Amino acid sequence: MTPSSIFRRRALCAAGFVSLAAVAASAGAAPLPAPFAAQLNANYPAIESLYQDLHRNPELGFQEHQTSAKLAERVKALGYEVTTGVAGTGIVAILKNGPGPTVMLRTEMDALPVQEKTGLPFASKVTVKNAAGETVSVAQACGHDLHMSAWYGTAKLMSDNRKNWSGTLMLIGQPSEETVHGAEAMLKDGLFTRFPKPDYALSMHDDATMPSGTIMYHAGAFRASSDVVNITVFGQGGHGAVPHEARDPIVIAARLVMALQTLVSRENNPIDPVVITIGSIHGGTQANIIPDQVKLSLSVRTFKPEVRKRVLASIAREARGEAMAAGAPKEPLVQVEPGTDSVYNDPALIERMVKAVQGAVGPEFVKEMPPKMTSEDFSQYGMQPGVKAILLHVGAVDAKRLEAAKQAGQPLPGTHSPQWAPDFKPTVVNTIKAETAILLDLMPPKG
Repeated sequence: MTPSSIFRRRALCAAGFVSLAAVAASAGAAPLPAPFAAQLNANYPAIESLYQDLHRNPELGFQEHQTSAKLAERVKALGYEVTTGVAGTGIVAILKNGPGPTVMLRTEMDALPVQEKTGLPFASKVTVKNAAGETVSVAQACGHDLHMSAWYGTAKLMSDNRKNWSGTLMLIGQPSEETVHGAEAMLKDGLFTRFPKPDYALSMHDDATMPSGTIMYHAGAFRASSDVVNITVFGQGGHGAVPHEARDPIVIAARLVMALQTLVSRENNPIDPVVITIGSIHGGTQANIIPDQVKLSLSVRTFKPEVRKRVLASIAREARGEAMAAGAPKEPLVQVEPGTDSVYNDPALIERMVKAVQGAVGPEFVKEMPPKMTSEDFSQYGMQPGVKAILLHVGAVDAKRLEAAKQAGQPLPGTHSPQWAPDFKPTVVNTIKAETAILLDLMPPKG
């Protein structure tokens, strides 16, 4: 099945999907079993300790050796059958508990090349050499440390309460989400062939737009696809005093930057979101020299496969056209680095999830949210035939702080910011409750 046909099938499913919150509210979802709250409270110190350790010792994508070992050690002690080294640093932990569906819970493990500025007592001071040999700071600036801590907390609750569910629980510690290639690498290394293929896949992500512990959902297309386009514009170098004797690639690049925006404003249907961001331009060495080339790097975000294909082709067309109009000596070099597909949340599974999570955290902590143009390679799991997948968000900012910022009109630091520090306890507790409630709903006890 092609990506376009998958999207059309998904869109048809979503077309009849309405009023999820109303459906869930009328259903009277059951709360978590009574012992779970006491167990979670008893487990919390170990969960917080893990979080601070992970936060203090971050690792970049495909380099998560210590991180992977810490998680593997903990879930192995809980009775999971653990395999390490999947796609380099990935973890697969399996807990078989009788007949029933196979459900996958994924966490990401990688950090970002960011210098932390949170001022936390356990802030990262880690520096490493990146792939280019440059020394960079590393920080958990996207909340993956929180995700891992919740993943462990949920793993323990599920292990300690096996009488409450039946089936196979598949825990995934995924490397390199930030490069949007970790999920693909795990699948290529046999994630769904060497191990049980899940019927359902679940993941959570912290969010800076809602109060701590608010579980947020969106049915259908939720997170955008992502591609990088690198363009090299060629000119003819010369003296800055005699530009008529050269072909200035900086001017061509400047025209191209503006022309590319018309692909969004004038060639695209406004109800089909597209983002084209020129994040990097490099050309020239000093004021009186016209260089012979300029390099641009673009981030391209879309939802629909057909829009994605058209926009990428149009970018190449605009680059060629601007070069031709300027009399450039040769066509630009346009190189596309494919990223990841858009995340699609199965509507029927979202409906079922809303009911389960409302019972676990309370209806006031379950909110619908709009789609986002950010990307997540969790999409790759839901692209596999027979796997129904959902990605949920969880608010991670103290409610009073968030309201004060809104009143003042001052945005707060969000994910990928050097200042990002989620409000840990209420966020991780509700994340664990939500994950556990969904798993129990999908894997009810037999008999």
